[in-house]
Amino acid sequence: MQIIHLAVLMVFPIAMALAASSDLMTMRISNKLILILLVAFCIVSLLMEMPLRDFGMHFAVAISVLVVGFVLFSFGWVGGGDVKFAAATTLWLGFEFAVPFLVYGAIFGGALTLAILGLRQLPLPASLGKVGWIDRLHDSKSGVPYGIALAIAGMIVYTQTPIFNHFAH
Repeated sequence: MQIIHLAVLMVFPIAMALAASSDLMTMRISNKLILILLVAFCIVSLLMEMPLRDFGMHFAVAISVLVVGFVLFSFGWVGGGDVKFAAATTLWLGFEFAVPFLVYGAIFGGALTLAILGLRQLPLPASLGKVGWIDRLHDSKSGVPYGIALAIAGMIVYTQTPIFNHFAH
């Protein structure tokens, strides 16, 4: 395998790991990371000579996820960073893998939410209360770092995509 192929293959997983860890630690997913995913996808699509029709479909599904996500955001049901992250992730996955990604994201997100809500019912040991991100995660007024679930879902689906298959062989 060429070093460039390995580098391309690692962009998406590294971005997923960064988004998940950032969301866990700060309850935020950086717009810079979203932009990196967008630009990197454009570069990768050129490297693999993705047909223009497929390129357009990847953008169409990402924009659809963004629009639906912001409707959900307007009702306060999801975070804005999670919406942008889900859209950037579907950009890489494409139309064929958007639904599996969203289903896995919902399943893992539901499990994560239930786990965090359950843990919030338990008293937090004083030593852990001094750790900012743990205290924030335990706070019932705080949200759930849903980017973790989205990152896991993205990684599960990524290994089946044309981008992964093109550069893994």
